[in-house]
Amino acid sequence: LVNNTSGVLSRVAGLFSRRGYNIDSLTVGETENPAFSRMTVSVTGDDIVLEQIEKQVNKLEDVKSVKQLTGEASVWRELILVKVEADKDARPAINAIVDIFRVADNSMMIELTGNQAKLDAFIKLIEGYEIKELVRTGISGLARGFYDGAKESK
Repeated sequence: LVNNTSGVLSRVAGLFSRRGYNIDSLTVGETENPAFSRMTVSVTGDDIVLEQIEKQVNKLEDVKSVKQLTGEASVWRELILVKVEADKDARPAINAIVDIFRVADNSMMIELTGNQAKLDAFIKLIEGYEIKELVRTGISGLARGFYDGAKESK
């Protein structure tokens, strides 16, 4: 949770860059309180690296709190929009895989939400069709309940 101020994204991302940490996914959005934004930063590392990242992020002035979203104690989702080539003959087969979001004369737009494994599995299912465009939002998540064991600091 960070102050919703100009430059906060740059300062957080800069910290990762300066320390040589890779960001796998990053999403930011205003919370129910317009004074704050929630950043969901997905990173890969062992326990020592993750602990260092958390400590460094907590030192930033604009950061109000840090939570590690782990395992069953959290829910996270990613959005994917995929445009695949779909002539009239191919549409029933693709339609059997997903619900249609948008249809054009020669393509379909598919909207799917879920965890990374689900989205990766979907992409494998449609590999036989020509994917025209694909975009993924990155992971967003919240801890379950109020005080559920998700690590929080600051």
